[in-house]
Amino acid sequence: MATEREKTIRALKYAIQMEIDGKVLYFKASHESGNELGKKLMESLAGQEDFHRQKFEQIYENIRKSREWPVVDFKPDAGHSLRTIFAEEIDKTESTITASQTELDDLQRAMELEDKSYDLYRQRYQQSAKGAEKDFYETITAEERQHKLVLLDYYEYLHDPAAWFVKAEHHSLDGGN
Repeated sequence: MATEREKTIRALKYAIQMEIDGKVLYFKASHESGNELGKKLMESLAGQEDFHRQKFEQIYENIRKSREWPVVDFKPDAGHSLRTIFAEEIDKTESTITASQTELDDLQRAMELEDKSYDLYRQRYQQSAKGAEKDFYETITAEERQHKLVLLDYYEYLHDPAAWFVKAEHHSLDGGN
C-alpha cells in the first residue's frame, strides 16, 4: 500500500505533466488561431500553465528533499488578466470573428484538460490536511476553474457571436425602461 508521501509525489508528477500538456496545447492553439484574440488568450494561458508547472516542481523538489509541503508564494489573479485580454480584443473587433473547426476542436480539448486539472486538484484539496498543501490546492483549483470559464466564454463567442453579445450585454426583453 502506498504511503501518503508516495501518493503526494505521484500526484505532483501527474500535475506537472498535465501543466506541460496544457502549455503545449495552448501554444499549438495560439498558432492555429485565426484571430488576435485567440492568439493572445492562448499565449497567456500557456504562460500560466508554465507558471503552475514551476510551482509544482518547486513543491515536488521540496517534498523530495525535506518531506514537507512548502509554503508557496502563489497568488494568481483569479482570471482578471485573461478577462482583460478578452475584453480589450472584443472592443477592438469591428466585425465578427470566424473560427475554423480546428480552433473549436482545440478549445474543446483545452476545456477538457482544464476540467481534468480541476478535478485532480479538487480531489487533492479534499484529501489534504489543513495547512500549506490545502491552501495551495484551493488556490490552484480556483485558477483552473477561471481558465475553464474564460475558454467557455471564448468558445461561445466563436460559436455564436450574436448570442454571446446578447448574453454579455444582459439585455432585458421585458420592455421596461
